[in-house]
Amino acid sequence: MVMGEKDLVKNPKVYSVGDIMRMQPVSRFHFIECGANSAMEWGNVAVPTVQYTHGMVSCSEFTGVPLIKLLDDCGADLKGVRFIMAEGADGSHENRTIPMSLVMSGEVLVVYGQNGEMLRPENGYPLRLVVPGVEGVSQIKYLRRIKLGTSPFATKDEVLGYVDLMPDGRLRQYTSVMEVKSVVTSPSGGQVLMDRGVYNVTGLAWSGRGKIKRVDVSFDGGVNWKEARLEGPVQNKAFARFNIPWVWNGKGAFLQSRAVDETGMVQPTFQEMRKIRGTRSVYHNNSIQTWQVEETGDVRNVQLANS
Repeated sequence: MVMGEKDLVKNPKVYSVGDIMRMQPVSRFHFIECGANSAMEWGNVAVPTVQYTHGMVSCSEFTGVPLIKLLDDCGADLKGVRFIMAEGADGSHENRTIPMSLVMSGEVLVVYGQNGEMLRPENGYPLRLVVPGVEGVSQIKYLRRIKLGTSPFATKDEVLGYVDLMPDGRLRQYTSVMEVKSVVTSPSGGQVLMDRGVYNVTGLAWSGRGKIKRVDVSFDGGVNWKEARLEGPVQNKAFARFNIPWVWNGKGAFLQSRAVDETGMVQPTFQEMRKIRGTRSVYHNNSIQTWQVEETGDVRNVQLANS
């Protein structure tokens, strides 16, 4: 159902899945990342492998209808609406505030398909919202209601949960954009280099603000950087694969990747993040990840004092 506060919607409507599937669809690739991805690493090294440090993120092809099309169909006052609330039919009635600026961009989708098939039950069947670039909790599954308003809706998981604890004890709210981030996936924690020689260092980069522009890789803990090759096509708010050859000489090394997006945002170090956010936060950790390659070839998760 699409509804709203007084005078914001001329014709509130209830849409069936069939109604939406008869509209002109679009298909786009986007990542979805949990706001708590990499959460356990804020204070110190906590987990061993990339699946644990960065595993709460994925990238899929989504098929559906831009939400703005439904609002147009309902006669919504697009100039008067400043926020929408999306609500799911799950047990917790998950609901989130979405700025109207994102909806007006045409990026926000009411989705019924994923990777060439209908949504699976665990992914929100029959309908879900996809809001590219923002934390996963805003990608409402089992979508049942869209409400239009003029101010944030202050739902439970945006004023009490999914808030950023600052060093002075205050809680920062409505910080849903997932900032530029990258990680080397191979070699990475738990893997072993069997012998000296050439290795393809590869990984993933993504940003909630747009396309990835560049990824640099360091083999000495951030002292020197080399630009990696991005594998095309590089898409908006989606995974970008990077590769760079590296000759391992059998000595210890510290592998890092640093992404830059099209807005100029540069992935920060842990040191830079902690100066602003402290060490007790949970959400939105996009710090540079370090993998130590030992002389034995074993790779493990570490954090360096200067990064």
